[in-house]
Amino acid sequence: MRLKRYIIRAASMLMLIIALIPLASCDAVFDDLDPCPTPGVRLRFVYDYNMEFADAFASQVDCLTLLVYDASGKYVTTRTASKAQTSDKNWRMDIDLPAGKYSLLAYGGMECPDSSFSFVSDPAATPEQDIEVALKPGYLSPDVDKPLHHLFYGALDVTVSTPKPGSGHTEATVYMIKDTNDIRILLANTEGLPTDAADFDFSIEDNNTLLNWQNLPISDTSSTYYPWTKGNVEAGIYDNDNKAQMAFAELSTSRLMERGAAQLKVTRLSDGKEVIRIPLVNILLLLKSERYQSMGPQEFLDRQSRWNLTFLLTGSDEWIKTSIIINDWIVRINNIEE
Repeated sequence: MRLKRYIIRAASMLMLIIALIPLASCDAVFDDLDPCPTPGVRLRFVYDYNMEFADAFASQVDCLTLLVYDASGKYVTTRTASKAQTSDKNWRMDIDLPAGKYSLLAYGGMECPDSSFSFVSDPAATPEQDIEVALKPGYLSPDVDKPLHHLFYGALDVTVSTPKPGSGHTEATVYMIKDTNDIRILLANTEGLPTDAADFDFSIEDNNTLLNWQNLPISDTSSTYYPWTKGNVEAGIYDNDNKAQMAFAELSTSRLMERGAAQLKVTRLSDGKEVIRIPLVNILLLLKSERYQSMGPQEFLDRQSRWNLTFLLTGSDEWIKTSIIINDWIVRINNIEE
């Protein structure tokens, strides 16, 4: 009987030792064993939501802020990346996280020293659904002297799995969208007279300076964007030997929405008359050619972030309301009203 009990006890001890071997390899240090895999996520960031349909993340996004929330929207952690990291096409962001479901918000351009946008409240003390991003007030001044630093946005829900031995972090991709727009306005005279930018005021009115956690404008208050630069350019000589001088102004805006309220206005300073006042988005959507008909209006506005608009004026600086040149496309119109 003693021998039988001894055999049973020895067998039990052997089975316990065998069961503890995997735990020992993770909890103890053995020079000849690989370290235990740690749960987490390995993120790749892509910006191909543009008219080239090509990834331009490395060349256009020069800093990054990532906010991590749990399945209930509670803040978990923040990660940032500098230009040295984002400009490397092989760079990935690794974050150790317990297994579970997470929601990620990514902002490109927020971490840079010259960023144009900032969080309304501290993300670490703010639930995900209360996150708001606002344009800094200085960029709405008539004295603004630089364009908006580009803002990018991305969101992703991801499930972090417990890694198996020999595997790494859960891999996922965050796709970014560009929120900022660069708009160049040209005024040309059809009667061979030079046009001087100093004779005009340029502005864009919109209500898109405050964006929520889903990247949607939530402000009901209209704000005014002013040119960060303006001047004159020459395009040759008219038949009357006058220089073909055109006036230009460049403005930057936040995200343009299909149903937004953006208005482009050009005012003649000599008498305060509005030479041009148009619903900007309606005009920009005229550029969408037949090859993009499968693309929705909002997608088109988000993908196309650089715009050039040329307006033709008469000798008395009145706008000829029959055509607009947008990004080298001549668009003929019959009714400019909304």
